[in-house]
Amino acid sequence: MKSADLAVVNCEQLLTCKGQIPKRADALQDVGLLEKACIASFKGKIIFLGEEKKFKKEVRLEEDGIYIDGTGLVALPGFVDSHTHLPFAGTREEEFVLRIKGYSYQELAKKGLGIQTTVKATRQASKKELLSLSLNRLDSMLLLGTTTAEAKSGYGLNLEDEIKQLEALEELNIVHPIDIVPTFMGAHEIPEEYRSRKNDYIELLIHKILPEVKEKNLAEFFDVFCEEGVFSLDETRKLVRAAKAAGFKIKIHADEFSPLGGAKLAAEEEATSADHLINITEEGIQELARSQTVATLLPAVSFFLMHEKKAPARKLIEEGAIVALATDFNPGSSMTESMLFVLQLAVFTLKM
Repeated sequence: MKSADLAVVNCEQLLTCKGQIPKRADALQDVGLLEKACIASFKGKIIFLGEEKKFKKEVRLEEDGIYIDGTGLVALPGFVDSHTHLPFAGTREEEFVLRIKGYSYQELAKKGLGIQTTVKATRQASKKELLSLSLNRLDSMLLLGTTTAEAKSGYGLNLEDEIKQLEALEELNIVHPIDIVPTFMGAHEIPEEYRSRKNDYIELLIHKILPEVKEKNLAEFFDVFCEEGVFSLDETRKLVRAAKAAGFKIKIHADEFSPLGGAKLAAEEEATSADHLINITEEGIQELARSQTVATLLPAVSFFLMHEKKAPARKLIEEGAIVALATDFNPGSSMTESMLFVLQLAVFTLKM
């Protein structure tokens, strides 16, 4: 018999998520569902999944092992939150009040609020402060079921503070149970000091910050905000190709506020994901459907920004795109660490 130090017995339902990976279209219905099932682990590794009769024959729970009665419960794998902006300082409740009064995200950005507010606070914070703030957030994520989280820099927008954020993520990955996948997002916004010199900032990213991040091995992914008023399609392409040449995998914030064509570009550049997609074009949908690029939908953003328009989840699924959900946890447009809340929003607002 196998020894176990943890067993959850008689779950009403147990989701294994077995089957085709990645799942597309009708395959999304196959969640590997087991009824009245048990799950057991030993030293953090799952050793059994299956019916209770088989469990009793094959597994022995150690005397000091933990036994959980799963009656009435659903067991599922830990959530993978593939889009977060975890390491930041400061809050932006002032913007929330202004949005209630009718101001748009773009109008707030023109007032110097938005991302720039968090950049100022994050630059002022020490790495120790970022670690403390982020540990509390990770604890919340873990309690809410997340076991792996992608996490971006992007609130430094200079060499020193981007490195500070990424080094904080490196340390967090060591000390916290959640697995952290780091993303360098120096192309999150144009810093105030480069507002009239965007090309100079792009050159700084490509020739100074990207190589430093790579040399220190601080990030697996590179992300860029492809949007009107931030980085154009041509600028995004230039940044993405430089990042790919340096050895980074690619993610793109695409077609969030305008149908710029970021999703199509993501597919063309074989990005790992195109995220947001509230204003994705029909061409973008078709390009994603033909590609291996994941359409990452962030319904909490539409919720927090009070937008009526949502990402076309059903269309993406029906056309055969790979579709994922994530929180986009950040202080301005999605202040939630809960993947379960995101799933609820996906059902009620995206018809998933």
